Amino acid sequence: MNNNLASLARTIVTKFRSPSSPWRFYCSPSSVSTPSSSNKLFVGGLSWSVDEKSLKDAFSSFGDVTEVRIVYDKDSGRSRGFGFVIFSNEDNAICAKDAMDGKALLGRPLRISFALEKARGGPVVVPRISDIGYRNRHRT
Repeated sequence: MNNNLASLARTIVTKFRSPSSPWRFYCSPSSVSTPSSSNKLFVGGLSWSVDEKSLKDAFSSFGDVTEVRIVYDKDSGRSRGFGFVIFSNEDNAICAKDAMDGKALLGRPLRISFALEKARGGPVVVPRISDIGYRNRHRT
């Protein structure tokens, strides 16, 4: 119940008029930390017409956006429909995720989550459980 209350509190967003930005969104940081939170958001469901500038404009009202990257197909040059938004601090990223997840941008609903760090290095080895003994025991 406490997590639901904290989640609800994070989603309350107020608009504040500021001279530097026509609308600025603020929300209070949660007292319950999100285990996988960071300052980098994965943004899925992007329209092909969204570019880096329009994506930055959509998220800059939540805080200082340090980097925006949209992933493009190597062969066609067309957007693959997802990208990343990196904030200068984690609290701004949490507020942006809570407020923008499910909201429409250029007619398409966004799917937002915290970005996972890409695994670097050698291949990932997944152990396999041998089922040879299982098959021999259960033959009919």
